[in-house]
Amino acid sequence: MKIAVAQLNYEVGNIQQNTAKIIEGISKAKAEGADLVVFSEMAVSGCPLGDLLLLNQFVEDCRQAIKEIAAACEDIACIVGAPFVDKSAGGKRPFNSAFLLKDGVVASRVDKKNVSDCFGGSEYFESATVGPQVIEFREQGILLTIGEDLYDADLAVAEAPSLGSSPALMINIAARSFDHNTMQTRVEEMKGWCITSGLPLIFVNQVGAQTEYIFPGGSLALGKKGDNAMQLDRFIEDMAFIDLSGGDFSETGTNHQPSKIELIHDALVLGIKDYFNKSGFKKAILGLSGGIDSAVVCALAAKALGAGNVMAVLMPSQYSTDHSVNDAMGLVRNLGCLHETIAIKEVADAYEHMLSGVFKGLPFDVTEENVQARCRATLLMAMSNKFGYILLNTSNKSECAVGYGTLYGDMAGALAVLGDVYKTEVYELARFTNRDGEIIPVNSIVKPPSAELRPGQKDSDSLPEYDILDKVLFEVMENFRDPSELKSQGFDEELVDKIMAMLRRAEFKRYQSPPILKVSSRAFGTGWHMPVVSKYL
Repeated sequence: MKIAVAQLNYEVGNIQQNTAKIIEGISKAKAEGADLVVFSEMAVSGCPLGDLLLLNQFVEDCRQAIKEIAAACEDIACIVGAPFVDKSAGGKRPFNSAFLLKDGVVASRVDKKNVSDCFGGSEYFESATVGPQVIEFREQGILLTIGEDLYDADLAVAEAPSLGSSPALMINIAARSFDHNTMQTRVEEMKGWCITSGLPLIFVNQVGAQTEYIFPGGSLALGKKGDNAMQLDRFIEDMAFIDLSGGDFSETGTNHQPSKIELIHDALVLGIKDYFNKSGFKKAILGLSGGIDSAVVCALAAKALGAGNVMAVLMPSQYSTDHSVNDAMGLVRNLGCLHETIAIKEVADAYEHMLSGVFKGLPFDVTEENVQARCRATLLMAMSNKFGYILLNTSNKSECAVGYGTLYGDMAGALAVLGDVYKTEVYELARFTNRDGEIIPVNSIVKPPSAELRPGQKDSDSLPEYDILDKVLFEVMENFRDPSELKSQGFDEELVDKIMAMLRRAEFKRYQSPPILKVSSRAFGTGWHMPVVSKYL
């Protein structure tokens, strides 16, 4: 049996376009002599869908799309995912379903049981009453699972003989978003399933970004001994073919395994590209300070959109150093992106003059620093309005965590590119960007980070050193450690208390932050849901 694996980029809610793409994939697979072509979970609708799933007409349109796709399945079959309401059983919420389509009709349907991992979970989806099921195709049993239902596959394998339908193959269709912490671990788990069950496995994942969520692809086929038979590249659309012969796939060896920072880099590039493409935008704008964060965002945006579609605005203040301006201009020259220079001293002085009566006798403090940051945001948004640019936010995860940013100032933007990237990882991204030659000026990487909003200012004046701060934040966010556990691990008690206090106090800022591209197991926004007024921590 020749099977096509279709790793495609879908658009949320664009049922017509997704259906056309699926039918095109069926036609391509058929031309290559495939017997079966497999698409991903929720391929018809895209995901995450949120409240679209509450619209009866939306789910009905998905049902009609399945009929249209089935009509294209002549002399070939396909497996495809979509939301589905079982009206015959009086259902109201949709199932997350996988359909086997052949001979112009729906031959089988499997519904997902473990909906807790779905986007929105049981708030939107009905949970199947039974676990993974064996479906029949060409007199062979296929154990068909959706997403995390793969982890219940052992039950289905054990029960299948008593039901008279032992599987010869496992197929798992998924919409698994990118997480650099667990990506390779998940592959190793799937290899273990093959070895345990004695069955080969095909895993088909979506590719593409939907605002915060980035789907990496990485679809693969594994032999019954867990050996690599095929793996599609990550972060691109692709289709590959594999033969199931003698109940197994042939081993082809392992593919290139990218480093963590290469994966994060490629995920962020795709995240930016798809945010703009799927929203109908073309050009980005950002403030370029000469520091490392804005330099990395500028380089990523140029890679994603083309340098000619990126406007970098230098906005030096009276406290900006010459080397910062020179570093920013060096990056502009290396990338070839657009740029403008607008000094903010005049507008900041105007604010200071207007407020002089109200602030009479009060010393310069963070208030005046924030005024400068908000002047910059106002200028960037003015250019955004006038020329149709979309503002990219350049704050990193470490800053977001402890509130080291100005609300309505440097926290402004339509998309936070580095909001799930710790400061120490930003340095790694900068070095990765320069792997084949200097793009980001070396001085931007090696100099002490500074907001340059007062004379001689450095981040370390207000924050712990980033290598320590990031270790604490990682334990809190990714490993769910509480303060007492951190202290028992040897972290300084006073430092832990300080960081936890900053983390709590910054919640109101994060509540108003732009969407963040998710690259870890727990990002602010999508994975962090703390009460704004909580006094815990």
